[in-house]
Amino acid sequence: MLSEIVNGALISASLIIAIGAQNLFVLKQGLLKNHIFYVSAICFVCDFGLMSIGILGLGTFISRNPLITNILAILGALFLIWYGFGAFKSAINGTSSMQIESQSTDNTSRVKVVMATLAVTLLNPHVYLDTVVIVGGIAGTLNSQQKLAFLIGAVCVSFIWFFSIGYGARLLTPLFKQKRMWVILDCIVGAVMFYIAYRLVMYVFFAS
Repeated sequence: MLSEIVNGALISASLIIAIGAQNLFVLKQGLLKNHIFYVSAICFVCDFGLMSIGILGLGTFISRNPLITNILAILGALFLIWYGFGAFKSAINGTSSMQIESQSTDNTSRVKVVMATLAVTLLNPHVYLDTVVIVGGIAGTLNSQQKLAFLIGAVCVSFIWFFSIGYGARLLTPLFKQKRMWVILDCIVGAVMFYIAYRLVMYVFFAS
């Protein structure tokens, strides 16, 4: 059981800790001190739900269906390209640096942050590839008890990671009081999104 918990934790870490749209979004909200608890909690709960679905059976089914995985990959690439363009636009206009100067913590702002977090998590098909297809597919060879242990390890890493980058980001706040740093961060976000989109497109071509 312990070995499966460790395996689940290691596989989850290798996927979650990789720089992606969701992680960069959480980091940015942490820097803005923008309802960090809600952002981190939503990301964790979504991961928990999707990993549970994948590990308990759906992941194996999807991973054996090339059409579904290819559709998810293409949709994920399109989403990431759109997200990347938004990041570059933010870098050009300097909107991120303006947010940190005039942030708001009213109820409307909270709703907007919650909706944005749900969007970057659930509307990104790349998340389903990681949590449902890959994690679920790897767990497909395990028995029921082993799957439960695997899931425990996977979701523990998710919890620790999202709350760590959400609340840990504030340590970088003095650095990001400079407009230049926000421009650099937005450019990195855009470049990473385009790179992941490229990898997804290549996955479709090589998987076909």
